[in-house]
Amino acid sequence: MDFSVKKLASDAGVFFSRAVQFTEEKLGQAEKTELDAHYENLLARADSTKNWTEKILHQTEVLLQPNPSARVEEFLYEKLDRKMPARTTNAELLAQYMMEAANEFGPGTPYGQTLLRVGETEKRLGGAEREFIHASSINFLTPLRSFLEGDWKSISKERRLLQNRRLDLDSCKAKLKKAKAAEVKAEALPDFQETRPRNYVLSASASAAEYELRVAQTEFDRQAEVTRLLLEGISSTHVNHLRCLHEFVEAQAAYYVQCYQHMLDLQKQLSRFSGAPVVNVDSTSPLPLSAAEVSSSAPASSSSLCTSDVTPPVSGTRKARALYDYEAADSSELALLADELIMVYSLPGMDPDWLIGERGNQKGKVPVTYLELLS
Repeated sequence: MDFSVKKLASDAGVFFSRAVQFTEEKLGQAEKTELDAHYENLLARADSTKNWTEKILHQTEVLLQPNPSARVEEFLYEKLDRKMPARTTNAELLAQYMMEAANEFGPGTPYGQTLLRVGETEKRLGGAEREFIHASSINFLTPLRSFLEGDWKSISKERRLLQNRRLDLDSCKAKLKKAKAAEVKAEALPDFQETRPRNYVLSASASAAEYELRVAQTEFDRQAEVTRLLLEGISSTHVNHLRCLHEFVEAQAAYYVQCYQHMLDLQKQLSRFSGAPVVNVDSTSPLPLSAAEVSSSAPASSSSLCTSDVTPPVSGTRKARALYDYEAADSSELALLADELIMVYSLPGMDPDWLIGERGNQKGKVPVTYLELLS
């Protein structure tokens, strides 16, 4: 090992000078070289970017994986540079339970069939969630993490070097100030023969301090320029993070669109699976019948509901507002637009989850969950 006592002593002396300078600055006993306002703004902007990037990164990880134990496990796999095993999403686990329950209760029963349909949809939701997490991790989390572990570490390193160069510079300024003061004091004394050697020493000390100051100033200026270039690169970081944020929003929007479409398809499947509601009309029914129903040769007890031929009751008709868009599954249903106002009413024996909706000359079944009854 190449061990140099001279170098060790020099490094110890530099460290001691920095420590003394730093302590005196904190106590208000030494002057400190201040950076210009533009430089201070760059430093503040960099610190703000780092702090908010950490918070956004952490909260996005919580959003994608709410389980803290799972996040710790993923972190350990990443640090060990090992591949993370595939993890089952909560929706996929729910789908598995539903399908197993359907097989046990009997897939031919209404409950079993419904469990199978819902389970298949939950499985699709889990797959959509997995794709969203994967896309967000690559397009959003990875760039944020790369900034914190790469660019920010470089900026922090150069800032520490700049701080050391600044302490060296101020320490040299303090030494030169003391040497100049001692030289001026010596010149004010009477010109005795015995004081001349000391004056020469003081003059040489001041010259050495001036040289050290010039070197320290040059190193400080060079380091300040390097650090400034890195700090100005924060603008490029913002542009990159902005692009990543757009990609994250697109992935999240696509995920919610898939979820909505899957649930809408499931809702339609369940409504068809339950069958069209049947109304048993007997001779004592107070509802007026249309001519087509009166002339029908079929028994009233087995006639199916035909919404286009049903006359709305005089009482019981209410106004309703559509909460969401609804696409009619067949001609017996009425399509809805969000915030649309229609008239609705119910018929005896009708499924309570459905109402008859009327818009002008159009009539059809509408699901109650899509409506807000107003009056």
